Amino acid sequence: MSCRKRIQVDQSEWYRLQQRARQLREVKRDIPRLFADVRARTQADIDRAFSSVAQRQRRQQEAVDRLSDRTRDLEADTTRTLREQADRLHQDLRETAGRIEQDTRQRLEQQRRETERAIAAERAERRAEMAVVKGEIDELKQDRARAEATVRTWLADARTMAGLIDGELPHDRYAPGRLDRLRRRIATAEETAADGRFDAALAVAQETFHELSDLRVDIEQREFERCLAQEEAVEALVQLDILAEENRQRPVVGPDDEVIAGHVLDVAHWSEGEYDRVRQDTTQALARARDPQTGVEDLIALRDDEAPRLERSLGETVERAGMRQLTSQMRVNLADVVAETLAEIAFYDLVEKEAGYVDDDPRGVFRARLRNEANGNEITVEIEQADKDSDQCVIRVVSHDHDITSEAELRDRSDAVYQALREQGVPVGLVASLPVEEPHPPVPSVPLPGEQAQHRAGRETPGA
Repeated sequence: MSCRKRIQVDQSEWYRLQQRARQLREVKRDIPRLFADVRARTQADIDRAFSSVAQRQRRQQEAVDRLSDRTRDLEADTTRTLREQADRLHQDLRETAGRIEQDTRQRLEQQRRETERAIAAERAERRAEMAVVKGEIDELKQDRARAEATVRTWLADARTMAGLIDGELPHDRYAPGRLDRLRRRIATAEETAADGRFDAALAVAQETFHELSDLRVDIEQREFERCLAQEEAVEALVQLDILAEENRQRPVVGPDDEVIAGHVLDVAHWSEGEYDRVRQDTTQALARARDPQTGVEDLIALRDDEAPRLERSLGETVERAGMRQLTSQMRVNLADVVAETLAEIAFYDLVEKEAGYVDDDPRGVFRARLRNEANGNEITVEIEQADKDSDQCVIRVVSHDHDITSEAELRDRSDAVYQALREQGVPVGLVASLPVEEPHPPVPSVPLPGEQAQHRAGRETPGA
């Protein structure tokens, strides 16, 4: 076994190995490349989101164009203000893609407040116009035809606005039931007008129209907030996805903290499915973040809770994978200690072709065969972890004897192996109790790769 790379087995080195594995938990970040990759991938998401916004606003403009002269200009101003806000938000998110930070949010919040002030001024103008029209109704009381036409125009505009909201905006998400209540008010105003009470019908129609206009603006603002939250969630999860890909393989660092050339830690292999589950969970979270039906609260949770949780899980997975690779080498070294001890006290030599990991899987049991050339007796040494991530190993020494070995001799062998491990400084956690070699009835030995079908009877040393 001396031809294999040795890791000295002592307690301090064991803890150093654990420390090195823990250092892997801090996932490797290539910041310039990470920023560039996140920026490239999230800009596409931003463009898709705001392409939908632009299409929605074009359809709203078409509805606004169908309004009467009295309301069209004011609603066109509102549409233009909302479009300008969307354009600024789109541009800012594109420019900060890959690095949305607190100052970005503050700048976007300032833009939102400016838009709200501009729209509030427009609303005040609409309210002033409403008062003017009320005065006109007083003058039209003697002209029923003109009074009825004025009311019908406002009712038609209100129905157009209600249809715009129903067809183009997610009102059920942000204001459930509000549109239905306003439509009932339109119906009430129509009934009032049918009874010839045009002044009362006009007041209801005007107020309903303006509330519908306010609802349209409120929903658009809430949808802009969702776009920002969506982009932040997508960015956080895209960054995690790229980090996971970057950390799929990590360099192997030796005891001197120098990278061992030609050796890598294959996290996907050594994690035994854990890495793949992190990638799968990230993909599912990213799909939820990109789903236009995902609400603001869920998007914030994806950004603030799910993405950090998955990054911690990725770091822990890399750490466990590193420790499993290190303990795999540790099993080789423990077998080496046992083999050298048996060679010294009982003249057993390693059969080089029959030493290796079972099924060629370094994550599992390491097995070696030793032979005493003088009498033909053989011993099989097996080393495995007590559990997958345990700091304890199970050491088995199975004797395949042609002759009868005394119980005292078996115990002497066990004592010698145990003492050798202690002298090497193997931490107590690795050997839970004294390995005692006990005779037992003959049983077939476990064949090693390439072993003849003929098996020898064995005696086993149950290790800890």
